[in-house]
Amino acid sequence: MTQGAYSVINDQVPARWPIGTLMDRLSPEERTELLTLAPPSPKQAGEPLIYQGDRDRSEVYLLRSVPGQRHTACVKVTAYLESGGAAMLGIRVSGDVVGELAALRRVPRSAMVTTCSPMLVHAIRAQAFTDFLDRHPAAWNALARMIADRLDWANRRRTDFAQFSVPVRVANVLVEISGRHGVDRADGKRDLGVDLTHEEIANLVGARKDAVFKAIRRFKDLELIDPGHRRKLVIDPIGLAKFR
Repeated sequence: MTQGAYSVINDQVPARWPIGTLMDRLSPEERTELLTLAPPSPKQAGEPLIYQGDRDRSEVYLLRSVPGQRHTACVKVTAYLESGGAAMLGIRVSGDVVGELAALRRVPRSAMVTTCSPMLVHAIRAQAFTDFLDRHPAAWNALARMIADRLDWANRRRTDFAQFSVPVRVANVLVEISGRHGVDRADGKRDLGVDLTHEEIANLVGARKDAVFKAIRRFKDLELIDPGHRRKLVIDPIGLAKFR
């Protein structure tokens, strides 16, 4: 443990982290050390963590679920365009870090990051984070692979936009999100695990809100999305994956 590190006591730190996150890729010793670099702070849904364009890039944020919460911690990463529109760049969950690029590159924040569920956040000083990476070369590799996965996600969205209709793009992104963040149900369906509005789904797939609304209504008619849940999306992942 580094000098000045915080002790993690009675925080019910998970033994396993969501697949593909930075914490999942680190060794147990590296995870413990990273958690001790800053104390956990509770956040409610709808709180901004990072403002787009902010030149204060002094912190990297490590996300954690609240102990006992059914759904994983979740934030939305959104870039607001000069035209007045918005593009959702991705979703980050428990075990992920956000704000690392601005901290590493010493550039202004490139997107808005907003919580979409209650969570715990470790606000780690940028210098402490890079010092941690320097002490653990394998952690640098883990961070690089995490960033590569995010680029792969972005490339898949661009590929979808070039070759698929809006309904197929919506189906693809819902299946992918549920695969990473969803919760299985006894009836074989899957709770998406992340609360998304039609507008946010539209931002993810590069479509108009009304086109996404029509696609979701069609999926409900086909029983690929459970129509009985108004606020939470419950999907048939196998059926949606086959939709074309």
